[in-house]
Amino acid sequence: MKGYYDKAIQVMDEVNKVVIGKRVIIGKVLTAILAKGHILLEDYPGVGKTTLALAFSKAMALQHKRLQFTPDVLPTDVVGFNLLSRDGESYQYKQGAIMCNLFLADEINRTSSKTQSALLEVMEEGKVTVDSVTRDVPRPFVVMATQNPIGSIGTQMLPESQLDRFMVRLSMGYPDMKSEIDILKERQISNPLDKVEQVIEKEEILQMQNMVEEVFIHDSIYEYITMLMQETRENPLIELGVSPRGTIALMNMVKATAFLCRRDYVIPNDVQYIFKDVAAHRIILKAKARVNNVTVDNLLDDILRVVRPPRIITKGAASGYGNRQ
Repeated sequence: MKGYYDKAIQVMDEVNKVVIGKRVIIGKVLTAILAKGHILLEDYPGVGKTTLALAFSKAMALQHKRLQFTPDVLPTDVVGFNLLSRDGESYQYKQGAIMCNLFLADEINRTSSKTQSALLEVMEEGKVTVDSVTRDVPRPFVVMATQNPIGSIGTQMLPESQLDRFMVRLSMGYPDMKSEIDILKERQISNPLDKVEQVIEKEEILQMQNMVEEVFIHDSIYEYITMLMQETRENPLIELGVSPRGTIALMNMVKATAFLCRRDYVIPNDVQYIFKDVAAHRIILKAKARVNNVTVDNLLDDILRVVRPPRIITKGAASGYGNRQ
């Protein structure tokens, strides 16, 4: 396990060469990849979302494709189509952009609901179906989708049932002053992406994903996770709580968090660390909460305070992967 942990830290180090000052976000993206999940990056334009995806693809030897979503992008652009041969006797499948290891769906909220549904179906099933023929997507497979939280002109916002397909929603935010100065210095000389080196093979990623699945969760942790999710459904200020799919997503994310902390077992801190990233985009507030300026973030903090974690005594437990700061 140690060797794989070291490789994971090396991946974060390589991505950090390009995405400066965002190691926490880098770590959470890697956590989602190891948990076999998909990531929604909701942030302002120009903060490095695309660069983040490209850096991960290079460091992890992942075949990547990027599609800029616009109103005229069709489902066939995503999943592909069958082309009639010249002799008119057979069809040949032409791959869509989704047939890769890492697919970057840029501004997913700017395309039609039909195209969004085609993408989300592949995300859920890991398969592409064209004219009743089903094909597996390459492994590993991860989708990073971006959307701009500011401005609604020309957008088709994802409904809650589709947001639920993303394991986590993350926000990079603007860099601090020191990090932005470092970005300016790096960009003067060359493209920082040229410095990113491959440190892991695809087969090793699959092995790490299998190791994450084997991470042990005590019954008290299962109960803790479930109690947190039940609280989101029973809170009087929440209209729609987290679904069972979200509960499973949280379980997988905490196992990956434990793995990156060099542990083969989960502790309550793992749950608390990643809970809001998994739950926030799955919750709809009631009008009463919005009128009183209560935010989802505030409510989830309250839930973490109300639901008491189990007391588990561990020996030599790591406090975080690499450096969470």
